[in-house]
Amino acid sequence: MVFGKLLSALKKTRDVLTAGLSRLFSGRKLDEAFLEDLEEVLYNSDLGPVGTRIVEDLKVSYKKREVKDIAEVPPFLRRKLIAMLEGCEAPLVRAPQAPTVILVVGVNGAGKTTSIAKLARHLQLQGKSVLLGAGDTFRAAAVEQLTMWALRMNIPIIKQGTGADPAAVAFDAVAAAIARKVDYLILDTAGRLHTQKNLMTELEKIVRVVKKNLPDAPHETLLVLDGTTGQNAIRQASEFAKSAPITGLILAKMDGTAKGGAVFGIRDVLPVPVKFLGVGEGLEDLEPFRVESYVDAILKFDNPAGS
Repeated sequence: MVFGKLLSALKKTRDVLTAGLSRLFSGRKLDEAFLEDLEEVLYNSDLGPVGTRIVEDLKVSYKKREVKDIAEVPPFLRRKLIAMLEGCEAPLVRAPQAPTVILVVGVNGAGKTTSIAKLARHLQLQGKSVLLGAGDTFRAAAVEQLTMWALRMNIPIIKQGTGADPAAVAFDAVAAAIARKVDYLILDTAGRLHTQKNLMTELEKIVRVVKKNLPDAPHETLLVLDGTTGQNAIRQASEFAKSAPITGLILAKMDGTAKGGAVFGIRDVLPVPVKFLGVGEGLEDLEPFRVESYVDAILKFDNPAGS
């Protein structure tokens, strides 16, 4: 069951948030002191400034008597969190004519290569043909790692040696995808730190080269963010958006973090859909993002008012 897997993956985030909320709700009444404590709990669950905004809205509703007692707070939180993720849910783009080119970007260590493998498997399970392009040629192990995944899934891969020009790999991969009439081409890119200007210049070059072969490509540019880094992921999202037209996010390692609330802050700086969540170590542990399922998975707690 998908929701069960998501619920399990977001356990650490849920435990931080709901443990604080459960303590907060126990024997309390809805007043200014409660609202101040609620703001602190939400902030510490990595909702950050978003948590503050929610509490400000709650204070207004409290003063207007729209929310009258503590039992009404959890549904209020749920509604607000869902509303803040409006437009966050969207399917993977499909080009009108194959191949659909997906460019994948992200810093080293974010889980980019593994996320590419999971995405390839996701498409493969839907009966789609997939080709991989090993464009992260600067990191010695990246090409080998992606090749290993490709062999495991029996998916073809276009690659060159370590240190090769990533744009040349991208050019060859797009040409091969067109010639072979594959449904999807997934292109890996260099993942050095987002603070290094040359990485961003390289991404811009890859986009230009891809367009030479296929003017309407890339059809998706997905940014992989490590869910365990919380606020740092927000900074990365902001930096990458300056150099590549990010169309969606993959939030990796969501099963290893208590910072799942960072998705709200990420959306503040980069208002694009979250396409997928990485919810485990397995090849098939990539779930399409569903707003209500996500909110319910981080906010699920029993008997909040102690009734």
